[in-house]
Amino acid sequence: MIAPRRIQQQPAYILHHRPFRDTSLILDIVTRDHGKIALVARGSRSAKSRLAGVLRPFLPLRISWVARGDLGTLTGAEAAGPPTGIQGDAVLAAFYVNELLLHFLHRHDAQPEIFALYAEVISSLGSSQDMARCLRAFELEFMSLLGYALSFQPESATGTDLDPEQNYEYRIEQGPVPVGRADGPMVFSGRVLQSIRARELDDPEILRATNRLLRQVINFHLGGKELKSRKVLMELHRSRIAAPDQRTTDSD
Repeated sequence: MIAPRRIQQQPAYILHHRPFRDTSLILDIVTRDHGKIALVARGSRSAKSRLAGVLRPFLPLRISWVARGDLGTLTGAEAAGPPTGIQGDAVLAAFYVNELLLHFLHRHDAQPEIFALYAEVISSLGSSQDMARCLRAFELEFMSLLGYALSFQPESATGTDLDPEQNYEYRIEQGPVPVGRADGPMVFSGRVLQSIRARELDDPEILRATNRLLRQVINFHLGGKELKSRKVLMELHRSRIAAPDQRTTDSD
């Protein structure tokens, strides 16, 4: 029988929580040195619990726990910094980031670079006015750290770089392949692909193209799993596009 291990004061964020029995929670947590873990927070739903105001998403924490197999027991938690100030649409965006970590990270697989990237994007979502740019930059780096970096070497492998004037179809398992057409969900100009590679996301056209490309890449690696938060974000975006037309109709 493996003896329980005690871990103290580990930097962490809560990704998800769900009720457990009458007064407890099961927490999915990302930690700096122990990767993604699951812990029981006993009595944390009780009105008298000292943890009630601490166990919330997006707040940097230092936690302690007793590790027993796949489900440990939380023994302490305290805020490691001020609240991030995430509000409005950024809350949905941050939950989307949480879902990505929940789906892609393996339990007990330490990924300190991904932990640092997560802390950075959560901080940025709390202070930046450009939520879309924050998310695209995060997705590009996140996929790279996972080992799913986008390839920008033309499939023809002639040793030449992308031609800015050439159109390419991006094939996820191959990279960009030259094509003679300009339309298609995964067709991009060489100029656009060069800008995505250089992370030049200030241009709205490049940002939209990056979003289109990453949607397909992430969907491929999710293997058909649906992200609930992304679905809500897309529905919110569509409703805002339709809103001006609706207001015009109402005024007419």
